[in-house]
Amino acid sequence: MLLLALDTATPAVTVALHDGTSVIASSSQVDARRHGELLLPAVDRVLAEAGLKLDAVTGIVVGVGPGPYTGLRVGLMTADTFGLVLGVPVHGLCTLDGLAYAADGSGVEGPFVVATDARRKEVYWALYDDPRTRVSEPAVDRPADIAGTVAGLPAVGAGALLYPDTFPDARAPEHVAAGALASLAAEKLAAGQELEAPRPLYLRRPDAQVPKNYKVVTPK
Repeated sequence: MLLLALDTATPAVTVALHDGTSVIASSSQVDARRHGELLLPAVDRVLAEAGLKLDAVTGIVVGVGPGPYTGLRVGLMTADTFGLVLGVPVHGLCTLDGLAYAADGSGVEGPFVVATDARRKEVYWALYDDPRTRVSEPAVDRPADIAGTVAGLPAVGAGALLYPDTFPDARAPEHVAAGALASLAAEKLAAGQELEAPRPLYLRRPDAQVPKNYKVVTPK
């Protein structure tokens, strides 16, 4: 097994290689405006670090969000393209699940919440019983509107760090790492579990809209 994992659902452009036992190479850069520019060089970098070629990859793992439309589709389209070119399966994983899985190394064990920045003064969030068990569907809300639901729970993710009034016990990690996604995927695949389809989890419509009542200009 050699999994290539990537995620662009948060400001982090993150890539990793996993050999079925451990992460053998990884790269993460935080830049919310350069997903398309940074992703492929990061893939080249982790392959070079591992001393491998792309055709050695046996499966692709991609974070499906939730996340902003533009950034999220960069990772998903890249994963789909790699899968088609290499003829290997493409597996989707909820980005929040990757953050939850990584929280295991931060000492978070019991019930907790994962929250990422959804912009517009909102967060993408979900509840977890433990780092491997999500107990609510991913959602997007204003922090104040979910304060009662998450009260008293530790929280991980950039969204939690942005809103300390709602998430007073905010902890690392701040952004998802592809290494955590790859490790979670490898664990699930080894157990015979089926992963998600690589389809985007947007939760809301994109910011860009077709203008209403625009004037149609036709030649005379």
